[in-house]
Amino acid sequence: MKLISWNVNGLRACMTKGFAEYFAAQGADCFCIQETKLQPGQIDFAPEGYRAFWNSADKKGYSGTAIFAKQEPLAVRYDMGVDEHDHEGRVIDLEYETFHMVTVYTPNSQRGLTRLEYRMTWENAFADYLCRLDAEKPVIVCGDLNVAHQEIDLKHPKANVQNAGFTPQERDKLSTLLGRGFTDSFRLLHPDARDRYTWWSYMANSRAKNVGWRIDYFLVSNRLAPKILRAEIDDGVMGSDHCPILLEIQP
Repeated sequence: MKLISWNVNGLRACMTKGFAEYFAAQGADCFCIQETKLQPGQIDFAPEGYRAFWNSADKKGYSGTAIFAKQEPLAVRYDMGVDEHDHEGRVIDLEYETFHMVTVYTPNSQRGLTRLEYRMTWENAFADYLCRLDAEKPVIVCGDLNVAHQEIDLKHPKANVQNAGFTPQERDKLSTLLGRGFTDSFRLLHPDARDRYTWWSYMANSRAKNVGWRIDYFLVSNRLAPKILRAEIDDGVMGSDHCPILLEIQP
């Protein structure tokens, strides 16, 4: 089973930069996207052989997620069922016979950490949500988690300790989630890989210099970890300030 996740930073813009061609070439079983920045009906993209599931933010042009799936799920859930967190289109869960497929776009703590307190509340709710799903059946969760977990996951860790995406608080929340029964698929297969990033600032020619951060993940329930076949970063693909990531796993 081949799964892809990509923060497209605006699907309409990404469509002009090769998104449809990349989508078609991959033939993924599930293709998850974040930061669609769409409301229903604002784009005509219905790839043959796929069911599309969209979750849009109440605020126009903001956030949003989608999953394109070849196989019809048993059930579809949007958001977490927590009103405080359910207005920005950040979570979709497709339930299948043997697993949950979840995509997420985690809130950014923002410059000056103005949203860090909210982010902590979100992290607690999302971790509880995933653990409730995991109690039913194994979970695969992918998306932009907006955090570089370890120093190896960004180019300049020392300079970014108090910046959004690399604060001790955000990193601790990911450590806690992993400790509750989840595995970072890329690090499992590539424990020592350096200079492998999924996001680069548009400033200072960062991508050409590979001054980046690994903030996009496929996490899986620990009991799925032995079934992982591949976990890769497709960093040669342009079209967004993020690049796609890929997971191949035995169904």
